[in-house]
Amino acid sequence: MTPLILAALLLASPAAKSANSLSPKSSFKSELIFPTMQKHNHGSCIVELPNGDLLASWYRGSGERTADDVAILGSRLRKGDSVWSDSFVMADTPGFPDTNACMIIDPKKRLWLFWPTILANQWESALMKYNISSNYQRNLGAPVWESEHVMPLKPGPEFLTTVERDLEKQWSPCLAIDKYKDRITAGLANYKTKAADKLTVRLGWMTRVHPFILEGRRMIVPLYSDGFDFSIMALTDDWGETWTMSEPLVGPGNVQPTIAQRKDKTLVAYFRDNGPPPQRVMISESKDEGLTWTLVRDTELPDPGAGVDVIVLKSGKWVLVNNDTEGGRHSLALTVSEDEGAHWTHKRHLEIDPAEVPDAGSYSYPSIIQTRDGTIHVTYSYFPNRANREKEGKGESIKHAAFNETWLVESDSPQ
Repeated sequence: MTPLILAALLLASPAAKSANSLSPKSSFKSELIFPTMQKHNHGSCIVELPNGDLLASWYRGSGERTADDVAILGSRLRKGDSVWSDSFVMADTPGFPDTNACMIIDPKKRLWLFWPTILANQWESALMKYNISSNYQRNLGAPVWESEHVMPLKPGPEFLTTVERDLEKQWSPCLAIDKYKDRITAGLANYKTKAADKLTVRLGWMTRVHPFILEGRRMIVPLYSDGFDFSIMALTDDWGETWTMSEPLVGPGNVQPTIAQRKDKTLVAYFRDNGPPPQRVMISESKDEGLTWTLVRDTELPDPGAGVDVIVLKSGKWVLVNNDTEGGRHSLALTVSEDEGAHWTHKRHLEIDPAEVPDAGSYSYPSIIQTRDGTIHVTYSYFPNRANREKEGKGESIKHAAFNETWLVESDSPQ
């Protein structure tokens, strides 16, 4: 038998067909959900609906917290379609900015929308709300909300105890630097004063990424505060009838947490780094289903103080998406781990400009999911660079990218 015939037989064998089926052809596509516009469009989230449609949300207005016309908008991509629907209003509190929405589908197949309404044009005045809908798939427009709730956030007495225990410990490296010492000492004293005030600890918490549903019985809503510059988790075991709060996850600027779960049930939270250099994605772990967390620490992954999101793929790989720089949002990367976050061994860029220059674009605040067919979807804020502004027009949009795992683990190249 000649080598050529032998090779042909091997390629035709069931084992070879099986191997080929495990490595489908690389697939990637992306598009703007709507044309770029002058209004501010930011803070997207994406979910797959039970019927296979995609639903994206984001906020739009004349600015952020200081603009009173900001509302939560949405758009749908019907299964099999290539064009997103016209935008529609998901939530709007007249005269107040609504921002940083996130969504989740619960085990009862209900859609939840969480968002903060900013009461006094400062992030510290955020009031958390949520809507629930069972009627959200029939029409192209907004879901029909059954109810709107204010989310009652009441950290327990351990809040102050944990702040007093961990705050100086976390900031101690900066306290050792003379030029920072006085300013940080005053800032920490202010945090401790605020941690003892009931109103301050019950306002100002905000969402950013998907809630996490633990084994179909507990919903964990990751929250953060710009007033405290750290995070906390809201937990419900009865689907919003009652809420409890975790201990605060106190650190030097760890905000906007996103959660993954290891096979041993450990919850792992990753954070945007709003703190001092080095700028790194930060991490904490919980072994009691989100009630208490380890001391927040840096990972090796760079982050410029911009949103992160993480997902566990069906294959077991973890994918973290963020701006992979220590300054600027001109590069948006997917970083892959094959050992549950112990090491991050591969990177693929969704967007990358050559350098952080005035003409560079800004690509940030990603939201990532994997749909039932295995496709990975990311939405993110898209502020184009000069070359794309000439093609797409000036302004801002939300961009959607869809790709498979084969594309993800190929050699990196700008898209």
